[in-house]
Amino acid sequence: MPQETGLSTGLPALDQVLKGILAGDNIVWQVDAIEEYAALVRPYAAAAVRQGRRLVYFRFARHPALLREGEGIAVHTLDPTAGFETFIADIHAVIHQAGLGAFYVFDCLSRLAVDWYSDQMLGNFFMLTCPYLYDLETVTYFALYRNYHTQHALRPIRDTTQLFLDLYRHKGTIYVRPVKVQQRYSPTMNMLHAWRGEAFLPVSASPVIAEILTSAKWSGLSSDSSVGFWENAFTQARELLKSGEYRPDLPEKGKSQFEQLVRLIISRDDGMQRLIGQYLSLQDVLDIRKRMIGTGLIGGKAVGMLVARAILRQAAPRLGALLEEHDSFFIGSDVFYTYLVTNGVWWVRQTQRDPARFLEGAELARRRILTGTFPAHIVEQMEEMLDYFGQSPFIVRSSSLLEDNYGNSFAGKYDSVFCANQGPRERRLQDFLAAVRTIYASSMSERALQYRAQRDMLDRDEQMALLVMRVSGAASGHRFYPHAAGVGFSFNPYAWDPAIAPEAGVVRLVFGLGTRAVDRADDDYTRIVALNAPEKRPEHNFETVAQYAQRRVDVLDLEANQLVSTAFDDLLAEAAPQALSWCASPARVRGEPAPRILTFDGLLRETDFVGDLREALAQLETAYNYPVDIEFTLNAVEEGGYKLNLLQCRPLQVQGTGALELPAVTAPVERRVIEAHGAVIGQSRYETIGRIVYVAPEAYGQLAVQERHGVARLLGRLNRVWPRDDAVRIMLLGPGRWGTSSPSLGIPVQFAEISRVHVLVELVTMHETLVPDVSLGTHFLNELVEMNLLYLALAPREERNRFQSDFFMEQPNTLTDWLPDAGAYESLVRVLDCRPEVLGAPLRLNADARQQRVVCFRE
Repeated sequence: MPQETGLSTGLPALDQVLKGILAGDNIVWQVDAIEEYAALVRPYAAAAVRQGRRLVYFRFARHPALLREGEGIAVHTLDPTAGFETFIADIHAVIHQAGLGAFYVFDCLSRLAVDWYSDQMLGNFFMLTCPYLYDLETVTYFALYRNYHTQHALRPIRDTTQLFLDLYRHKGTIYVRPVKVQQRYSPTMNMLHAWRGEAFLPVSASPVIAEILTSAKWSGLSSDSSVGFWENAFTQARELLKSGEYRPDLPEKGKSQFEQLVRLIISRDDGMQRLIGQYLSLQDVLDIRKRMIGTGLIGGKAVGMLVARAILRQAAPRLGALLEEHDSFFIGSDVFYTYLVTNGVWWVRQTQRDPARFLEGAELARRRILTGTFPAHIVEQMEEMLDYFGQSPFIVRSSSLLEDNYGNSFAGKYDSVFCANQGPRERRLQDFLAAVRTIYASSMSERALQYRAQRDMLDRDEQMALLVMRVSGAASGHRFYPHAAGVGFSFNPYAWDPAIAPEAGVVRLVFGLGTRAVDRADDDYTRIVALNAPEKRPEHNFETVAQYAQRRVDVLDLEANQLVSTAFDDLLAEAAPQALSWCASPARVRGEPAPRILTFDGLLRETDFVGDLREALAQLETAYNYPVDIEFTLNAVEEGGYKLNLLQCRPLQVQGTGALELPAVTAPVERRVIEAHGAVIGQSRYETIGRIVYVAPEAYGQLAVQERHGVARLLGRLNRVWPRDDAVRIMLLGPGRWGTSSPSLGIPVQFAEISRVHVLVELVTMHETLVPDVSLGTHFLNELVEMNLLYLALAPREERNRFQSDFFMEQPNTLTDWLPDAGAYESLVRVLDCRPEVLGAPLRLNADARQQRVVCFRE
């Protein structure tokens, strides 16, 4: 007998077949045509309205509407193309508001797989939505098209739903076959039932059953026999290309297919699609698919690398010939989402869309990610990739959907992990899986979430794809590294000499792995090269050059199976002679041994490197119609010359690149609060400073390490308490290096803790030997450039520089006005209100980046 619940499909005979409908039932109908589903929806909806149930219809597909707004029926129209996260958040918001016991009808779900370009994401949607509906004791109708999806969609849906029913139409009669009915059973339940009048009659005659089921073109036992629309799209494209009829300019001859495939796996960003359409071919897209694990998009970093290589191949064939071949792999963004869903992280991620709660649960989410498991079919593909690389080192790099696109660099916000890839196969696999988990967990880090919050991007569809690249370089003994690496900007934000043309670009060079070029190394320096004046250096003599040359090198230690930092001198015995000739110079000190100093003079003077990099940056900027930032490696080759490897390319978020005419500074010396010459990074400007935050060097220098971290957190609290629409220009001054990881060298803030500052001043006062690191690191410098923040280093004791410490110590301290509980820090952190009505006169900032001079004066 049916269970008496008062719930119904609207067809009493069908209720009997199913032994009743239970609160929480999710009912999935597998159909050939939407009309068959509609025939079941109508009586179900009518019964719900008669019973006074709240009925919600989610309308999102392109097929005819199943229901219309009316008494007892609420229609919610949604747009799946807004992205998975937005779509599911909107659905769940409606479900939450409806509360317990509501009835639901969804359009055919198969449309979602088309709009999201992914069966996997359809499965994820159901795994997240079905249990939510079950907990609220609802009854819900879903539909899927038969033979349309792979097992990546069907298996999670069948496993999660309470009822899964096949619906057939044969010779004008509709047949229902329950495949799964949870917690109910009868001897005839899983048989075909013919819908005749008001009855559903079991069919037992084998000729009839065989005729009906074979007419439905059963997909078969193997999941491979049902390729789904994803693989079908690639198969059709391969056949078109092979036929010779492909015409990239004609929609009916392949242009439409190319655009579809681009949106399937490469990018849906309008800005990048212009470049993709211009420089990538259909064969390029098919080649990407061959090297892809899972489904989804390959992410911004991977797109930037591929497009930049294609630009150089087409626009500058000579430079294209200098590039190392790439044999990278791509882990699709769907793998990330599926990992979050199957490891119980999704619901935490949803709270991160709320600006008031985005950090809640982030630590729990990271722990779950670091201990999660991957689907078996994904691990199998990862193993194939691992076998391809053998024991060659590779790096796993973040490549999120928003990363490296126009407007958002995400520089340094997500992790990348080197895999030395040594040892037994199982160990290498576990090391790789740990690297993937680490990068996935970094998407939940405070620095990444703060970055998204500052840019109002918490509700954007941010998915994490991965780029797995062979490490460029060669083994020297048991160490593996490239001969040189670096970053290049097509626009130079640090023009320290009038002869330097900012539009010519700048390169920052290191020996070994490029980690020392992109991350700020507190214990070392890099070589910075203005591409129109490579001989000009910020240092003024060779003794200074030697003092501030790179001394430590990042390498992969193949014996230790890890990334390590080692002294350059330790590499001399086994380093490639050509690399040493190009990169290192003997110190010119009479009567003393001549150790090699990393100057890169040979590379700059004896090769075409400067011209090649300048041309490459110019070609990329022209194609992007925007300044760009690249990462690269360089390796000497046996036949002479070198090969470049272009690892990354992204738009450089430079503001105000035009020249600015600044007024002459006529203020007398006694009214100049700050005067600095040298180490100025950012755009020239003339503005009024309204607030100063000053960390007193003497007091800070007396703090213990842990107390210095406390100062950094205090500055972060100040940063958050200031109104977001505050028009006051803020200057922040403190001892040593901002953003250092070593509190002994400066103040260990995260950039998010000083994101509302406009002028950042490093006071060179903590150590006599600590000089401003003008090369910084790409990640830190990108933050400065993106936020249009002015950086300057001030050494008060140097000639021509001026620092009126009395001014900063004698003005009233308003720290406790902003943070009433911060009284203990008043002697250490001073917040000065410098508005003209308080100070008695405007406090002007005159910053000339070209002349490397900054004056802050009381007018």
